[in-house]
Amino acid sequence: MHVDLNGQAHEIPDGACLPSVVTDARGIAVAVNGAVVCRGDWPSTMLREHDRIEVITAHQGG
Repeated sequence: MHVDLNGQAHEIPDGACLPSVVTDARGIAVAVNGAVVCRGDWPSTMLREHDRIEVITAHQGG
């Protein structure tokens, strides 16, 4: 199935869940179709054809 990950098209297996595309969970937040997904819900968040996934990385600065 096809999803959009940070603005780029990716093909992932049918029935994939969020942790299958987000492998390093340190210091990030994830939104699917514009809705932030709580980290505890990642394993149960099943992805569907044409989902838009945004991975946001926290940066420290001043």
